[in-house]
Amino acid sequence: MGFFSDSLLSALKLLAAMDPGLLRIVGVSLKVSLISTGTAALIGVPAGFIIAIRSIPFKPAIITVLNTLLALPTVVVGLFVYTFISRRGLFGPLDLLYTQNAIIIGQIILILPIVMAFTISAISRIDTRYRKTALTLGASQFQAASVILKEARFGIMAAIVAAFGRVISEVGISMILGGNIQGFTRTMTTAIALEYDKGDFIQAVALGIILLAISLSVNIMLNYVQGRVAR
Repeated sequence: MGFFSDSLLSALKLLAAMDPGLLRIVGVSLKVSLISTGTAALIGVPAGFIIAIRSIPFKPAIITVLNTLLALPTVVVGLFVYTFISRRGLFGPLDLLYTQNAIIIGQIILILPIVMAFTISAISRIDTRYRKTALTLGASQFQAASVILKEARFGIMAAIVAAFGRVISEVGISMILGGNIQGFTRTMTTAIALEYDKGDFIQAVALGIILLAISLSVNIMLNYVQGRVAR
């Protein structure tokens, strides 16, 4: 118990001192996670919307595959992307390996099924009469789609938050594709793993506190927005 309390106290002191190295790691994590989440949302929400409202070929099979990919291990995604961006890979000449862009690509692949599957689930719960009524009243396809998206906005927001939570806490993709390079591709999770191996529990605990604080803050913001809009 003394070891834990001492580590926690030292970690809090490190946080209070605003250690530059710590802030740099947090900055890299937030940058790659926000970019990958935003990109996945821009692709996944429209794709999920189309799959949900249209009668497309093999629709049940597509949904089954998306649901299966929800549990995709991060190391599998990392190895898959590695085969394409390594020097002997198809995109080797682009020199993407061990860069932040490589991490972003891997994270997008990881969370795209999450955004799509949750969007499909949110839109499928909406009564189809909303869209039909809007079209009957003279609304355009875009306006009718806007009605559906507005009704499903909470589910879509939850999908994006879930996707962000998945990438901010993943370690396999960041380690394999980023290489854990100090000041460049080292994220909070890879730094925690490294500091643990080195026996430096103070920085690992400090980063763990920040990671939990970020996840808690995002969920509090989501609940606040949902509660405020629902009033």
